[in-house]
Amino acid sequence: MAGINELPTTLIDLLANTIILRQTAPYIPVRSLLALSATCKDLEQIIETESEAWRYVDLSRIRSASIDSSPIDVGGVSWRAERMDESLTEDDFYAGPLRGIFGRLHQKRILRHVHTLVLDGLSVPADLVREIVAEDRYSVKILSIREAKNLNQTKLQQVLRYIVRPTRAEGTPKIKALYFFGPKDAARSVINQQARLEGSQALGVMASHGAQIGAEWNERSSSALTTSLWDEQTKWYSATGRALRRPQSDWPETLHSCKGLIAFDAVLCRGPRHDITKVESKDFLQPTVATIAVGPGGCETCHSCPEGAAVFGQDPECALPLLGPPPLHASSVRAAQMPATLDGAFPKLILRCEDCLRGRWCERCNRWWCEDCYQEPVSRLHLRTEMQQVEVRNDLMQNGWHDPSVAAKGSTVKVYSKLCVEHCLVSEMMSGAGSNGMWG
Repeated sequence: MAGINELPTTLIDLLANTIILRQTAPYIPVRSLLALSATCKDLEQIIETESEAWRYVDLSRIRSASIDSSPIDVGGVSWRAERMDESLTEDDFYAGPLRGIFGRLHQKRILRHVHTLVLDGLSVPADLVREIVAEDRYSVKILSIREAKNLNQTKLQQVLRYIVRPTRAEGTPKIKALYFFGPKDAARSVINQQARLEGSQALGVMASHGAQIGAEWNERSSSALTTSLWDEQTKWYSATGRALRRPQSDWPETLHSCKGLIAFDAVLCRGPRHDITKVESKDFLQPTVATIAVGPGGCETCHSCPEGAAVFGQDPECALPLLGPPPLHASSVRAAQMPATLDGAFPKLILRCEDCLRGRWCERCNRWWCEDCYQEPVSRLHLRTEMQQVEVRNDLMQNGWHDPSVAAKGSTVKVYSKLCVEHCLVSEMMSGAGSNGMWG
């Protein structure tokens, strides 16, 4: 009979459990957390004093964190009153909304508990980033500023190089991971067609429409979840081609300076031409951000690569990109970089820059040949006139896909006009023949 008089478990009982609070809080918007804490003293005590409630904070969907387009002289928000001050700098103006939010969180002694901070798509000037990564009142370890507005990249690079300078204070920088290069909604995009095609081929006969009808309804929910969780991993770890659309030519020096201290959602190319000890000076390439994912299968000939594929847990953190979005339940580089296992093992990662793959990578099917297996014929390295290109095309058709200038040496051309000769160039020629197409 004693059990009849026991009160049911309440929300206060649940949130008072640190484990439950840690797993639940990241899914609750900041505004809802503050509203919940205002309902009673017990919840206020739990939410505003427990660090686990604020370890992960996403402000990207907070309306007050965005810059509005209403007239300047409209009042009502404290930071906007400052806009009438002629001494106000441009960065101060654009950082106003977030500074106001951070000020209120600091007053409540909440800001010190934030270890993962998401500011994707918001107005985040470089000066505000400097405050977040350098001031003592912040304890941010993972910062996400993907597609941030009003962010001067040159000033951001200067901030990052300053906080990792050799004369920095011991125990700094506090920030360990920075999401900057990827799209802010990366986890919500659809897995690309290449990945879906590879999945269908792996299924074999089970990929047929009839065989999948019965299984589709049972696996629809898990399939949607897998698409979300695997999308960012697919972009980097599969043969998806250009993982980063922009070349990011102004970032290599900063990534190199931060090596081993701050991880990014991009990495430097590890190809042998970037190592002066492995190539002649004429072939050496300066550090470059790797923008192309060529897949774990490696070179078409040796199925590997000279630098060796990077594997999570075996290679340094600087060889692996952060996978978006930032992890909800851990604020560590390990959690942000860890890919899902395949058959119990972590997948292999091979990334290259475009300079390393020029003349040896097919942009259509992503087949490629490494430096050890294929050296582009010398004659192909020089610019040809349009008439010379037409002659070479005809020669390729008549001589079994061999460059006539090197046919005597037995050197087969692997890639021509950014297409692999044995597969994609053939189909391109066939589709264009006689129809005024590429080869018509």
